[in-house]
Amino acid sequence: MITGKTLRERGWPQGKVMGLAKALAATLTSAGQSVETTLTLLDGILADPGGYLQDPRYGGVARELMRRTAGLPQATELREDPLDYPVWGAEQIDGGAREQMRRAMRLPVALAGALMPDAHPGYGLPVGGVLAVDNAVIPYAIGVDIGCRMRLSIYRQSPIVLGQRVVQFRKAILEGTRFGLNSEFDHYERPQHPVLDDPAWDATRLLYGLKSKAARQLGSSGSGNHFVEWGYFQLFSDDVELGLTAGRYLSLLSHSGSRGVGFKIAQTYTSIAQRLHPDLEKSVMQLAWLPLESEPGQEYWLAMHLAGRFAAANHEVIHQRVAQAVGLEVASAIENFHNFAWMEETGDGTPAIVHRKGATPAGPGVLGIIPGSMGDAGYIVRGKGEPVALNSAAHGAGRRLSRTAALNSITRMARDEYLPARDVELLGGAVDEAPQAYKDIESVIAAQSDLVTVIGKFTPRIVRMADEPGEF
Repeated sequence: MITGKTLRERGWPQGKVMGLAKALAATLTSAGQSVETTLTLLDGILADPGGYLQDPRYGGVARELMRRTAGLPQATELREDPLDYPVWGAEQIDGGAREQMRRAMRLPVALAGALMPDAHPGYGLPVGGVLAVDNAVIPYAIGVDIGCRMRLSIYRQSPIVLGQRVVQFRKAILEGTRFGLNSEFDHYERPQHPVLDDPAWDATRLLYGLKSKAARQLGSSGSGNHFVEWGYFQLFSDDVELGLTAGRYLSLLSHSGSRGVGFKIAQTYTSIAQRLHPDLEKSVMQLAWLPLESEPGQEYWLAMHLAGRFAAANHEVIHQRVAQAVGLEVASAIENFHNFAWMEETGDGTPAIVHRKGATPAGPGVLGIIPGSMGDAGYIVRGKGEPVALNSAAHGAGRRLSRTAALNSITRMARDEYLPARDVELLGGAVDEAPQAYKDIESVIAAQSDLVTVIGKFTPRIVRMADEPGEF
């Protein structure tokens, strides 16, 4: 029999959590598990309760342990002066993004940061911002579209077939995708995917409630800058990793994220973080953080990873459906994601939680996709692993004009004149996503030559986007 004294000697705190641990121990030993094995298991839960949150047998003990032992953050007072941070492409970045980054670097949990050349103002942390913090996670430094990503599928066929079978390719991209703020699939159309059987959906009440939304939205994209595009990929030289020789290939490129799932997770845990920091200066309240070892911190970490897996599944379903409609098989694929947090290190080797909000991971040899706009090419890159940049690069061209400014200054006629000149057919697409609203992709790529090596170029030909302005 495992007693309370035994548990106390092994570090378990008094109170309700010890009673739960004793009851769990009694259940396990009554079922035939040895005392030694049971104690080893309990030691594991005590050392890392977050790792057991989604387990139906141990989750109750883990959750109560975190509730009992987690403390609130000790400091909410901002640094008087922001930490220094490097900037790439400074001449292309407006003052609003710089000011947001300076505020982030005043946080007491901040360790290091960097600003990429596509940076522009966002909510909390600027889009294109990278922020390393000490043992904490900041929901709005990740953003509301958690795990948003790019995926490029490359086919052996020549892109010439796009012109030969344009009606079929257009139909595939129209019927195989769903776009818009409220887009989802009817019951009979919904795809099946292992992500819907992920046990993490049962880990918290919030995630359990989001599972049905995930099932309805799986394989769809939101609004804003999300897209699915037919085009061609030019590989500049033979590439062993991709298994391809230099040349032009028919390709499908997509950009979307975790839809309503990520949005609800971000909103919920940002509210919790703000309640934990009622005295935090108003100017940085959107950057309220969760201690990673706390119960809400561990719950958010679990939910963030689930949202990332869901976003990946969205792309997988989109590419399968569209390619199947035209009878294609993938020869190679590239995928990378942003709007996420990773356990990494700062440039001096300090362990940190690195947040990339609209920034591409660019560690040594890591493949990435940096798209342009609906009417401009994007680039496939390999990271150089620059420590000062926190192993990061731009995630796109970046906005030159805000959505409101674009709608007020760019006409539909001006947008539509831009596209045919570049042999691009647009299906849908709001005016606030016009190419004129974005920075010059060539300048953005040139500004980060020390961060990435360009290995190829994607040129869009048939572009599918949502009709209305928006995001998710």
